[in-house]
Amino acid sequence: MRRKVSIIGAGHVGASAAERIAMRRLADVVLVDIIEGMPQGKALDLNEAAPVDGYDARFIGSNGYEETAGSDVVVITSGLPRKPGMSRDDLLQKNFEIVRSVTQQVARHSPKAVLIVVSNPLDAMAYTALKTSGFPRERVLGMAGVLDSARMRFFIAEEMGVSVENTSAFVLGGHGDSMVPLPRYSTVAGIPITDLLPREAIDRIVQRTRDGGIEVVNLLKSGSAYYAPASSIVQMTEAILLDRHMILPCAAYLQGEYGYRDIFMGVPVRLGAAGLEKIIEIKLADDEKAALDRSADAVRELAGKLKV
Repeated sequence: MRRKVSIIGAGHVGASAAERIAMRRLADVVLVDIIEGMPQGKALDLNEAAPVDGYDARFIGSNGYEETAGSDVVVITSGLPRKPGMSRDDLLQKNFEIVRSVTQQVARHSPKAVLIVVSNPLDAMAYTALKTSGFPRERVLGMAGVLDSARMRFFIAEEMGVSVENTSAFVLGGHGDSMVPLPRYSTVAGIPITDLLPREAIDRIVQRTRDGGIEVVNLLKSGSAYYAPASSIVQMTEAILLDRHMILPCAAYLQGEYGYRDIFMGVPVRLGAAGLEKIIEIKLADDEKAALDRSADAVRELAGKLKV
């Protein structure tokens, strides 16, 4: 029996992730959306692409949740996108109700699934999903660090004129203005960029990483990023479905790690079939820890406004 991934929200992010899951031959996919006909149409379109692209994954589109029953992984992308001039915080109350309602349905139909939350503001929405579902923290994760680190890797490659495959990067903390890119742990062919680039170039990369999402929003003028978020979703999904034990930066519910408790924060985690297998604690310099503390305060303040 093939595995099943359900994606709640069949917009650009959800549909792009669905296509990539099929192209990697990972699972069958159920697309769910409230817009009548839209998920069904996208599912049919993707099914009709299968003979050309050579995948046997099957797509189902639905406006309900019955077809999602028994999912191995559920990706929650539902919610309103950011618009120019809108911060992630502005989305808080609007998307809180959406994510809470979605999670109630998902937990009822797929009580053993691993949840990957993508909706913004990310850390607060992951907290909403955890508290609403009643799932253990191992099975509720937020997709943020993979995306932020991918953006940083591209900016490093662009600055250095090297292949993106030669780069690695880690971005921790909340998914937003307070995120904490770590140049000391970001490398080109294993060499820290702090040994390769001047301070002003590193500062430029760090700031562009923080602004990565809004830069796309401002360019598009309508909508937000979806190709890179979709690829980041698929990397996490693959690590879970194939039990790859990959170390990736993800939003995880901390219970004492890094000195924080009862909040979601981006940290390195090992992902496998059960979801979160281990949180990796790395040594931080004083300025890095201070930046992470500020990020934790911002995340805690936002989550404190939620009634879950």
